[in-house]
Amino acid sequence: MNTSTGQSRRSVPKPVDLALQGGGSHGAFTWGVLDRLLEEPWLQIDGISGTSAGAMNAAVLASGYLQNGAAGARTALEDFWRRVSDAARLSPFSRTPLDVLMGRWSLDHSPMFISFDLAARLFSPYDLNPSGVNPLTRILLDSIDFDHLREAPIKLFITATRVRTGQGRVFRNADLTPDVLLASACLPTMFQAVEIDGDAYWDGGYAGNPTITPLVRECSASDTLLVQVNPIERDETPRSARDIISRLNEVAFNAPLLKELRMIALLHQAADAGSDEGRHWAEMRIHRIASPMMTSLGYSSKLNAEWAFLTMLRDEGRRAAEAFLAEHGDQIGVSSSFDLDALLEGV
Repeated sequence: MNTSTGQSRRSVPKPVDLALQGGGSHGAFTWGVLDRLLEEPWLQIDGISGTSAGAMNAAVLASGYLQNGAAGARTALEDFWRRVSDAARLSPFSRTPLDVLMGRWSLDHSPMFISFDLAARLFSPYDLNPSGVNPLTRILLDSIDFDHLREAPIKLFITATRVRTGQGRVFRNADLTPDVLLASACLPTMFQAVEIDGDAYWDGGYAGNPTITPLVRECSASDTLLVQVNPIERDETPRSARDIISRLNEVAFNAPLLKELRMIALLHQAADAGSDEGRHWAEMRIHRIASPMMTSLGYSSKLNAEWAFLTMLRDEGRRAAEAFLAEHGDQIGVSSSFDLDALLEGV
C-alpha cells in the first residue's frame, strides 16, 4: 500500500453506515470496534442499523454523539457498559471459582445457569418473572436521551420481530423508546414479549440481525461496515446438547443477514451484466469487522457481564477494528473489502 496515498484518502471525509449485530454481552466487542472507529475523524457515520445489543450500542452512540460528538459517543458507550456490569454484580449468573482460576469466561458450569437453562425448557418468562421486570430499563433511561434522539445527526434503524406475524419491524429515531430497545433484545425464553402499539415483539435477530435494507434506501453513504458478533462458520460439528442449541441459535440469527447480503451480491452481478435493476443496491460497498476469537466463546458467556470480560471483549473489538483499518481502510469509498460472491457458492 502506498502510505502517502492512504493518508491523502483519509484526509477526505467519507460517509459510512454501520450494521451492528446482537449477542448479549458479546456486544461489548462491538463497543470496542465503535470506540476505535470514532477515533477516525474522516469516517462520518450517516446511519446505523442495529439489533439487540447492537441496537443498544447504536442508540447509546447516537445519544452521546448528540451531546459532544465522537468524544461524547465514546464516553456514553463506556458509561453504558459500566452500568451493565454494575447491575450484574448481584446477578446469580456468575462463573464458578474453578472457571475463574482456569481463565474460562463461560457460565456452562454455573449452578444457577444450569438450573435456569433447564427451567427455561419447562417454564416460560410469564411463569418465572410474572411482573416482567427487566433491569435494562433503568440502564437505558440513564444512558440515552430518548427525548432528543430524533434530533441526532445519525439515522437509527432498530429491528424487532412481531410475534403475531414473524415479520420484522424497523423503528427509526423518532420511534425510539426503552421498550423498543428492550423488544429488539427480547429473547422469548428469558423475557416476556414487549408490547408496542398493540403488537407483541421478540428479539429482532429472528427477522434481521441487523437489517441492511434501510441503510441502502434511506442513507446517502455507499459503504456499510458490518460488525459481526455471531460466527457464520464453525469448523467442528457440535455434539453436546448445549453446543447444538448454541449453533442452532447462531444459524437462526445469521440467516436474515446472509439472505440480504446474497441479494446484494446478485444485484452486483446484475449491474455488471448491464441490467438497470437494483443499481442503487449494486452500488453498495460492504466491509466486515469480525474476530476469530469470538468463535471460542460459548452461548452461556453472552450472560457474563463481569467488567473484566466486557473490557476483554472491548479490547478485542478495538484490535479487530485497528486490523481492519490497516488492511482495508483505504478501500472505504472505493470498493468492497468483503467478498460477497463467496456467499453465492453452492446456492
